[in-house]
Amino acid sequence: MHDELFKKPAVATRYSAGPYLGDRERFLREAHAHGYSRSTLERMAWVLLLVAEAVRDHDGKITAAQLESLVTKRIRLRSGRSPSEHTIELLERFGEAWLTSIGALTPASEPPACFERELSAFIDYMRVERGLSEVTIATRCERMRWFFASLPARLRSLDEITIQHIDAFLAAKARHRWSRSSLHALGSSVRSFFRYAGQRGWCRSDLALAIDLPRLYALEDVPRAPATQDVDRLLEATASSHAPVAIRDHAILSLLVHYGFRRGEVERLTLDDLDWVTETVRILRPKQRRPQTYPLSVPVGQAILRYLREVRPRCGTRAVFLTIKAPFRPLSAASITAMVHMRLTQQGIALGRMGAHSLRHACASQLMEAGFTLKQIADHLGQRSLSSTRIYTKIDLNGLRQVAELDLGALL
Repeated sequence: MHDELFKKPAVATRYSAGPYLGDRERFLREAHAHGYSRSTLERMAWVLLLVAEAVRDHDGKITAAQLESLVTKRIRLRSGRSPSEHTIELLERFGEAWLTSIGALTPASEPPACFERELSAFIDYMRVERGLSEVTIATRCERMRWFFASLPARLRSLDEITIQHIDAFLAAKARHRWSRSSLHALGSSVRSFFRYAGQRGWCRSDLALAIDLPRLYALEDVPRAPATQDVDRLLEATASSHAPVAIRDHAILSLLVHYGFRRGEVERLTLDDLDWVTETVRILRPKQRRPQTYPLSVPVGQAILRYLREVRPRCGTRAVFLTIKAPFRPLSAASITAMVHMRLTQQGIALGRMGAHSLRHACASQLMEAGFTLKQIADHLGQRSLSSTRIYTKIDLNGLRQVAELDLGALL
């Protein structure tokens, strides 16, 4: 396999002389069968050689932390500098996968996690009794683990936690320049957990009431959205391109702009959600926990059809949007945000937040300017409360101009 990848005999010989040759070549052949490109296979071979040498020097068994340390030292000796983040990513992606396949990766011994039993009960409460979305549950659990990690090691009971521990945790995040809204969300998650813990008798019942959160003001934050002309330029740039990535991105951008979908809703969109007979598209609203059907507009339908016919690979995955290169897998929500950020940057559009949600704000702003009511906009965006939609009244510039132009002389 190395002879096929590397044309220079000296290079191929160096790779073939390394340890675990059979296991490395078997891994490369399997990757080749899954459709990895030649350039990726070359990088993979380089990573596997470094990892194989590290494992050989560590008696055939190694943890992920030990592997990173040994490979870092080896790269420093050869190049005189530390490995880049991209190299570390390749090491984690390919190196650890290969070690797992040959049974050489030893799981790191971690100390038992504190309060996991209580956190597990809290998860069941949020899911069964509260009916919260999986995203909300995962977010609150992550925040509580941050809090538990900040506690002194001697604490083994929730009853030993005081308001001083919680205040110190929030103050530490504030020193790291967390915004008031982020601190409020973090503190709300902690308060929610201790309110439940107090009901269960695990801690003082008044502990949750003592948590002081930063004050937020109604409608204080105006969502930043690209202007209508900027959105038009964004769509035109991808519509006029014949590159496979641009064709796929244009279909995604069309959904984000015309319907105001969230990135996760686009990620979960499947081929079964597109009904070409009735010309509708169906998505699952995670916060409402029910599907919502939209008429498929002509420009959006044409963009999706072009992607399906010309670009989307033939595979068993039912997700609509897939990666362009093998191995083909559904496009993640994070990838959708990164794509939108890149496209906005290419058009010279500067916003405070340049992710997929900015296009949702753009959709709402255009509906507001077109004269739709708050209820109609909320229904279109799948928002349960009008308070989430009312924020867009602050950027109704046309309405403000009409007020400014009124002649109030007779009333003065």
